[in-house]
Amino acid sequence: MISVPLTPDLIRGIAELEPTNRGLVLHRLPAWVRRQLPDPQLMSMEVQPSGARVAFRTTATRVELEFRTSRVAYIGADRPRGRVDAFIDGVLVTSDEITGGDAVEVDLVAGTTVPVQGDPHTTVLAGLAPADKLVELWLPNNEAVTLVALQTDAPVSPDERPRRRWVHHGSSISQGSAATNPSLIWPALAARAADLELRNLGFGGSAMADQCVARVIRDTPADVISIKLGINIVNADAMRMRALVPAVHGFLDTVRDGHPETPLFLVTPIYCPIHEDTPGPGAFDTSTIGSPQVRFIATGDPAEVASGRLTLRSIRDALTRIAVTRNDPNLYLIDGLSLFGPADEAERPLADALHPDTASHELIGTRFADQALASLG
Repeated sequence: MISVPLTPDLIRGIAELEPTNRGLVLHRLPAWVRRQLPDPQLMSMEVQPSGARVAFRTTATRVELEFRTSRVAYIGADRPRGRVDAFIDGVLVTSDEITGGDAVEVDLVAGTTVPVQGDPHTTVLAGLAPADKLVELWLPNNEAVTLVALQTDAPVSPDERPRRRWVHHGSSISQGSAATNPSLIWPALAARAADLELRNLGFGGSAMADQCVARVIRDTPADVISIKLGINIVNADAMRMRALVPAVHGFLDTVRDGHPETPLFLVTPIYCPIHEDTPGPGAFDTSTIGSPQVRFIATGDPAEVASGRLTLRSIRDALTRIAVTRNDPNLYLIDGLSLFGPADEAERPLADALHPDTASHELIGTRFADQALASLG
């Protein structure tokens, strides 16, 4: 077996590789952002490599990728483990569920946390045809990853296909929370449908119109950009209407500084009943803690919407006004309700009252590809 150096040209969809004594930590945000905005929630999300792939060409018949993972595990309400989805020439050949790894076990009832250390995991592809092929290993969207080693029984070379580049920013829904596979989150589905190179900046709980994230998008090569805002601002009760409107304009202004004419899709929130007319903050529904499915609730007062507190309905209205006001011929508004609306939620209820399941991710990804990405030709 050949030990293949894990160089940046083999790893797509990330900002940086950080060398550590345990391996290479994958970061979706550069170091300057991590210094400027060391928010624990954002920091825990940006190391989960949603949309990232190890990609290369090879004639190898055997491939081994060793890595370590870390995650938060809620006792009595833990979600399924992350996976590595392996594609050969664009066809899914296996989905490898991760074992071992480090965890922080959280007991929501007792209010305690316990760190647990686990073993590394190795994804193995064996019995591959000895012909030249493209191997893509989609990394888990819901666990932090530290790459340890890549071994093959034949040399590898980077995937150098010329492809259009899509940069997307959004919330945990864009990161893929509650989806079972990294290749089945909606941005990954849409990217494959449109044959785009995906850079996913979906961060659970952290789509807050942060200027530093806008600067990352500004400085990242892109042929198409999409920005999906709303749910995190509401469920964190992070802004009032007075702050939201200039924050979104400023975010778009910064992106346009680097991409003045790039097609840019501004996406309003999908349907989420608990926050349609009730402001945040969101919280765990304590009556469901310890049950098979912990759910979320909205705790704000709908009467305060008139004074500027935000709901998904009011944010959709605000983003629509912003899109019209900007008079930008390359800015397109996508109504989130056309991606996942009341009828869809009735058919496929949000199990935790907040996050779509895998089938709903497929629906959202297919609709977004049809409504937005297909227009790119």
